[in-house]
Amino acid sequence: MKKSLIISIAALFAAIACSPKTDWAPAGDHIKTRWAAEVNPLKPWSEYPRPNMVRDEWRSLNGLWRYAICSREAVQPEAWDGQILVPFAVESSLSGVGKTVPSDCALWYKAGFKVPRKWNGDNLLLHFDAVDYESDIYINGKHAAHHTGGYSPIIIDATEYLNGEVNELLVKVIDDTDDAVQPRGKQVNNPQGIWYTPVTGIWQSVWMEPVKPAYVKSYYTETSLESSRLIVCVDTEGVLDEDRVVVELLEGAVGYDALKPSKKVVAKAMGTPDSMFFIDLGEVHTWSPDSPYLYGLRISVLRDGKAIDVVEGYAGMREIAVVEDEAGIKRMALNGEPLFQYGPLDQGWWPDGLYTAPTDEALLYDITTTREYGFNMIRKHIKVEPARWFTHCDREGILVWQDMPCLEDNHLNEWKFTQPNDGTDYPVTEEQKAVYYKEWTDIINEHRAYPCVVVWVPFNEAWAQFDTEKVVEYTKNLDPTRLVNPASGGNHRNCGDILDMHHYPEPYMYFKDPDHCVVLGEYGGIGCPVEGHLWKADNNWGYVKFEDFGVVTDKYVEFTEILKGLVKEGFSAAVYTQTTDVEIEVNGLMTYDREIDKLDPARVSAAHKSVIESM
Repeated sequence: MKKSLIISIAALFAAIACSPKTDWAPAGDHIKTRWAAEVNPLKPWSEYPRPNMVRDEWRSLNGLWRYAICSREAVQPEAWDGQILVPFAVESSLSGVGKTVPSDCALWYKAGFKVPRKWNGDNLLLHFDAVDYESDIYINGKHAAHHTGGYSPIIIDATEYLNGEVNELLVKVIDDTDDAVQPRGKQVNNPQGIWYTPVTGIWQSVWMEPVKPAYVKSYYTETSLESSRLIVCVDTEGVLDEDRVVVELLEGAVGYDALKPSKKVVAKAMGTPDSMFFIDLGEVHTWSPDSPYLYGLRISVLRDGKAIDVVEGYAGMREIAVVEDEAGIKRMALNGEPLFQYGPLDQGWWPDGLYTAPTDEALLYDITTTREYGFNMIRKHIKVEPARWFTHCDREGILVWQDMPCLEDNHLNEWKFTQPNDGTDYPVTEEQKAVYYKEWTDIINEHRAYPCVVVWVPFNEAWAQFDTEKVVEYTKNLDPTRLVNPASGGNHRNCGDILDMHHYPEPYMYFKDPDHCVVLGEYGGIGCPVEGHLWKADNNWGYVKFEDFGVVTDKYVEFTEILKGLVKEGFSAAVYTQTTDVEIEVNGLMTYDREIDKLDPARVSAAHKSVIESM
């Protein structure tokens, strides 16, 4: 009895020691979005983090943790510097810290977490949805995981490391940004021009869930509209030979009701674990920007006829392909019909959260605003968003081109060319290639389940572009159901599905290619600084700059008229730079704080409709 009491008191003190105070406030004096005021430090990002694969039981671990910045050689910090709000990177305002980690230092986190008693007997999965870049995770003093990659999740079966109800979590993070071989997108240690503030540490949700020893790890779907068939590929963990998996397709709906489908089962299939399940349909509801219909999807693991794990998600019946039009021009087709894809270059940066939107409402806002402007596509530019962003796109009916975050920049040098089959590969090391392939594989596998994703973009311009034909073949083998844009605006090779040109500011076509869909992967960049809504008061820039919103809209519409002519000549898609201002770039449709629309949405939407219908 005394021993039990001593253990309980020790656990109580451990919980108190791991629970920071709640006196949190945003750091720094940069502009902020309206949603910054809605951030609750006791439960930031409290929404379910993985809405395409839902279990009933879960707990968020987001909130105030302790942090320390100390020598990389330290086994653990000797003292803690204060508190940090997870999941915001340490450099961000919303972290409450706003500090840059010196190049010879590591960032440490500390938190306590309690495992609900009702989860006793289950395995515990601990999720870190994104940590930039190299992390070591300790649970109750034991090393539980080592991970590299700033854009792929970490999932740990923490069961063997637990001490019962109250536990301690330590995380060590090293991030060299542009001083190493890692993929880092637009992050640099010296922000300027089109290069932005580093993002170090945890920047997506941390959470946990209980599972049985046998459970569903992941799934993805493939569509055959010709045979009215949905193929569901399920990956499981810990199953026995005699276990069975049941996949049920449920009646769905358009838009936000889609994740609350009726319980009516449309079709189902049963088979052995880790199988491909063929769901044959009669009448098919396709998914498209005009009608983003999503079926409900329920996957169960059965043992002795009883469900021991159940996840609920969704699926969209849609196909992306290349077709020839009447003039023999290659076009991108959605569900068998040519569709001009038109969208903004969306970098996904926030003045208060950097890589992390302040709230889920803020994350959705950029997508719904994109739709209000009349776009049907987003090019997610050398960054990868949280799972909820992709689900929002699925619900809203937005097509997504997903870029691979670049290894490093060789911007505006001799490796960038504008002629087909020209240009020299960047001298990437074998170590860099291995890092690239690892992270690109993780990104593709993690996002194959989202209907919105229709194009993979392995390289942007010629930034660290290497072995293009091999990378494209690898991408195609990994996911043959989507199109590959080998190098958006980069060295053009005779591979993949798309030939992509960049031109600023007005639309322009360098050349035609009968073997590929030809697209304008970047253009525009009409700059307009708005006083009171700037990251910095001076040194702001755009590819062209105006001071009057009316003139900006006039110039934008003028560009769409040019583009309409080029669509007739062969362009199958266009990407305008960009959704919002980012740091000192002021060429956004909106200001960086999302407070001001710099263009007239009604005029721009009408212009977009005219372009899309011109193909």
